[in-house]
Amino acid sequence: MKNKIGVLGSGAVGETLATGLSKKGYPVMIGTRNTSKLAAIETADLKTGSYNDTAAFGEILILTVKGEAALEVIEGIDADLLKGKTIIDTTNPIKTGAPPKNGALQFFTGVNDSLMEQLQETAPQANFVKGFNSVGSALMVDPNLGGIKPTMFICGDSDEAKKHVAEICEVLGFEPYDCGKKETAGALEALCILWCQPGFARNDWHHAFKMLS
Repeated sequence: MKNKIGVLGSGAVGETLATGLSKKGYPVMIGTRNTSKLAAIETADLKTGSYNDTAAFGEILILTVKGEAALEVIEGIDADLLKGKTIIDTTNPIKTGAPPKNGALQFFTGVNDSLMEQLQETAPQANFVKGFNSVGSALMVDPNLGGIKPTMFICGDSDEAKKHVAEICEVLGFEPYDCGKKETAGALEALCILWCQPGFARNDWHHAFKMLS
């Protein structure tokens, strides 16, 4: 029996991962503030609900909201619903209203800080794992890159949680690569800047990272 997945956020990333995992056989609920706008995508295996509904439903949660909303969403969920759960943190600390400088996104975090570390401090009862933050939503499910399986970099303090996330990476067509504990999250969030730069500079959004050894 596959784990129930709760997706927190109904934007492009949330809907892509929710529908993709549902098609892979996972029971999925997608949570949002305005549940009525998602009624059209609800199926027997893809339910919709509030953030608290979704956190209660999911054995594994995926946080897909905008970076500036991430802490507020986690703080607004009943703490008991997050206890012991793996939360895949796909968010990036992109500063709203600050356009890219020569193709480089601007972040609201400092060089020695990360949004995931802030989230883990806010909800210490949960097990956050960074992942799916360094590729576009169009490539998050079964990426077609000339037969080459891209790498999905992940990090977090819980080895068990990272094992759960690695399984999801593989199901969705990625090769997981464990980058260590939560202190590595800042480096993984910076990969978002690097991934977006060719898009802003040359309108090239069809690419992903690959670890070679």
